[in-house]
Amino acid sequence: MVDLFAGPGGLDVAARWLGLEVYGFEWDRNACATRSAAGLNDRPHDVRDFGPHSVPGATILAGGPPCQTFTVAGSGAGRKALDQVLRYVDRMGDGEDVTGDVAKLDDERTGLVLEPLRWALEAIRGGNPYEVIVLEQVPAVLPVWERMAGILENLKYKVAPGVLRTEQFGVPQTRRRAVLIASLEGVCELPKPTHRLYRKGVDRSVGAADQLEWETMGSALGRGYDFQVISNYGTGGNPKLRGRRHSGEPSSTITGKVSRNRLVDSTGFPIPRLSLAEAGRLQTFPIDYPWSGSDVAQQIGNAIPPMLALHVLAAALGFSVSHEDARKVVDRPWLDTRDSAPIDHLQRMDRLFA
Repeated sequence: MVDLFAGPGGLDVAARWLGLEVYGFEWDRNACATRSAAGLNDRPHDVRDFGPHSVPGATILAGGPPCQTFTVAGSGAGRKALDQVLRYVDRMGDGEDVTGDVAKLDDERTGLVLEPLRWALEAIRGGNPYEVIVLEQVPAVLPVWERMAGILENLKYKVAPGVLRTEQFGVPQTRRRAVLIASLEGVCELPKPTHRLYRKGVDRSVGAADQLEWETMGSALGRGYDFQVISNYGTGGNPKLRGRRHSGEPSSTITGKVSRNRLVDSTGFPIPRLSLAEAGRLQTFPIDYPWSGSDVAQQIGNAIPPMLALHVLAAALGFSVSHEDARKVVDRPWLDTRDSAPIDHLQRMDRLFA
């Protein structure tokens, strides 16, 4: 599998859990420091300088382009440029090279959302199409995934775009991700939720009988006592009205500002804030994942939760993963997974890009 915009390894971790060989493209040196410590390839790359020919033999294309210009918390440049981006998608589907026009966008990160389509189309034209494609981003990017899905469908792919909620896949956190999976083989469907939808004020026991209760922060972190997390962000536009989540609930979305969230015990007394390892665990990285480099909180907040990635990758490959099996790999020490990784393959790829 080739992973574009791989970050510290959300999709890579899930791929390793599935026994896949994976090569990630990431330019941020802090994220690459974490990748190095985790046993993932760590040479900084700009995906725009490479293409399918750079990773011969890869059959799966995955990627989560930067979300900063599309997310509500970011600049909004991507949302403002959405119609323009959709026109670029159409032109790429018609065989046009839009590189020059994309370079003129106000924020260059907005155009990065087009890179997975470039890779996919180049692979098709080169006679070696990817068998499976998996893309993820913030919900605002769903129209882009849907437009790309139409192009891929015309090129014989079966496609399934949509928005998934992380707590419905065993992640102890509420977070929404726009996902596109495409496959040249079999039936293509988004993964089926394993857990119930979280609704504030509604008990965990309420919901579909064939789904599990959503996971809580308390069960994920094992602190052994009740606590509340008070968000750094204001609620409903009021900066003084801080969102609160109890340890018996899923966490709010983990962002790059997670270290600023305050914690209090059941009496309201301040207690230690979330450690970086705990923040990573709420994203479903193994508790011993070796976060390295600077700006670790931002690395954690930017990543796709590996448990969600596990379900999405499995669905794209035509099978499902039980929550029991998912918990086994999440709770497994990362060192065990790292040490069983195909390191020789990664070293060969690093030499190729030297």
